[in-house]
Amino acid sequence: MSPHAEGRPPAGRTVAAGVHLALVAALIAAGPAMGAPSGEAHVVRTATLGDIRLGVFSNGLLPGTVDDDRGVDLGGIGSDIYPAGRKGEFWTVTDRGPNGQIKVAGTKRRTFPVPGFDPAIVRIRVMGDTVKVLDAIPITTSRGKPVTGLPNQRGRDEAPYDYNALTALPYDPNGLDTEGIVRAADGSFWLVDEYGPSLVHVSARGKVLTRYVPKGLNLTGAGYPVVEALPSVFLHRKINRGFEGLAQLPGGDLVLAVQSPLSLPDTDAGEASRTTRLLRFSPKRKAVTAEYAYRFDPVDVVDPSEDDTSELKISSVVAVGGDRLLVEERTDKAARLQLVRLDRSSNILGSSWDDDTTSPSLEQLDDPAASGVPVLAKKPVVDLGRVAGVPGKIEGVARVDHDTLALINDNDFGMTDGTGAFDADGRLVDSGVETKVTYVRLPHRL
Repeated sequence: MSPHAEGRPPAGRTVAAGVHLALVAALIAAGPAMGAPSGEAHVVRTATLGDIRLGVFSNGLLPGTVDDDRGVDLGGIGSDIYPAGRKGEFWTVTDRGPNGQIKVAGTKRRTFPVPGFDPAIVRIRVMGDTVKVLDAIPITTSRGKPVTGLPNQRGRDEAPYDYNALTALPYDPNGLDTEGIVRAADGSFWLVDEYGPSLVHVSARGKVLTRYVPKGLNLTGAGYPVVEALPSVFLHRKINRGFEGLAQLPGGDLVLAVQSPLSLPDTDAGEASRTTRLLRFSPKRKAVTAEYAYRFDPVDVVDPSEDDTSELKISSVVAVGGDRLLVEERTDKAARLQLVRLDRSSNILGSSWDDDTTSPSLEQLDDPAASGVPVLAKKPVVDLGRVAGVPGKIEGVARVDHDTLALINDNDFGMTDGTGAFDADGRLVDSGVETKVTYVRLPHRL
């Protein structure tokens, strides 16, 4: 039996007696309920992923990878969402797997309670109020071994620990913290990763064909080809904030978004900055062809409840025709979509801003445009924080049609940080946050 076919419905989900499921699905698909705001963005459908044990899922793909899932269910597939070519079907991708943070002697440690978990590409279908897993593809090395989601390099990545933060785990040069996903015309996939940060080309069967990383990363020991093809300035990515968004333009070029401003020249500069970067990569040339500066809105504009600029992130970029992109600016509680055009005059690739000795750095400029930086112009499309029914931590956005978007949230595998994440027996105390696909209809065509 397929690992993703075996599951149990979420607790408490019932259907009113006497109402046929097909009727319920039809009503949901038809649009918003009576009284929905006219001329405003609104939710027209919400579907939830049922419970599938993580061990059953993982071992069904690669037998023996997970010996103890600690009571964790499949989650984290909300790292991104990409149309699969059939109505209601999408490709999604997990991140590195269940992980959290626990303080030990005043220092935060990164925990991996299911270290054998292997990131996977997951095909889903939205059926009424349910998200069904149709297929899954494990991401593997050239020889078909799991890449895992463990950090790559000592001294550069966070040190990995077991679920209780007491037992150190080994680093893994194959490990990927996968985030964005698109599918190429030949059936292969492109993913982005936060560790390198990296652009990863994966075969239709999940084998890593090439991992493109910044020049000077010096990653050795991986079980697949590693090519240093990205600007070296991206070595300054903030820990756990590498590439997160990925889009495929109509001509085939890829656009990669760094989740947060680079830590350039140091951590404090990155934490205070509102300027991050996008890269344009040509699969035909196997090279970066452009780089763009992107300026966040002030954090209290994106999320009125937040005053910490470092909480600003880009989690998704979506191609909407020509060289136009939707860019998602978010915190964990709110998100806004902006429309940008990647014009040639905004290209900063190879400029002084790619030199990490430039002072002040791009990230340190209070007003980059006033300093002559061609920052991408943007136009607000929708404030998702004001749309009733949209979950928090939206990490994936896909275009369904001319005025409808599909959103997917990252539920972090039901994990929370701190010592209360697991009980005395080492079993997960689930957060109750579920993976949802939410359709939002916009008041205007994209």
